[in-house]
Amino acid sequence: MAVVNHKEIKQGKTVGTKLTPREYEEIVNLINNGLYLSVSDFLRESIRDKLKATKVIKLRDINYDDAKKEILGYYRNYDEAYLSEVSENLELDLELVIQITEELEQEGRLKGV
Repeated sequence: MAVVNHKEIKQGKTVGTKLTPREYEEIVNLINNGLYLSVSDFLRESIRDKLKATKVIKLRDINYDDAKKEILGYYRNYDEAYLSEVSENLELDLELVIQITEELEQEGRLKGV
């Protein structure tokens, strides 16, 4: 894992990468067709798109009862939600959310989630 010096973040950073001839050719073709100004422009845009699409989800260390209360509260605020949304928004393990949601449904505290 790379360690980042926070002083480096404040300035632009130049990074290098090696492309296959085919990748480079495809990028140049996009530039020649007016979609990008340069290889650097393409790479910056590609990196931005990838960063938007990639999200690191932090999972909290929480006991079962507290997680159950939070999940129940979540469904009280949002009548409908995908289990993955609950997991992501509450920063809880998806399997734990599924288990607790099923239990809440069996208890009659949630209906048709």
